[in-house]
Amino acid sequence: MNIQATIKKITYRPFLCARLPQIAIADFASAFQEHASFILEFGDQNRLAVSRWVSAKRTRSYPYARVYDTLSFTGKKVTVIPVYKR
Repeated sequence: MNIQATIKKITYRPFLCARLPQIAIADFASAFQEHASFILEFGDQNRLAVSRWVSAKRTRSYPYARVYDTLSFTGKKVTVIPVYKR
């Protein structure tokens, strides 16, 4: 049996997103340490929704909640995931 499908035009509307703080690019280093997700402002009209995972293991830090909070942002979204090399 061979099953194939094509899904087009998926739309979603997140309901439980937290209100994200807006951080200037000059305060990025401190904001990255203090907030799990935030809106980064640089320039006049340039903004990014940034979320971060605190560890490479996803079982203990619940990173999906941080990423979910950025879904209501209409612009570009960035997630920082740490990678460890032995």
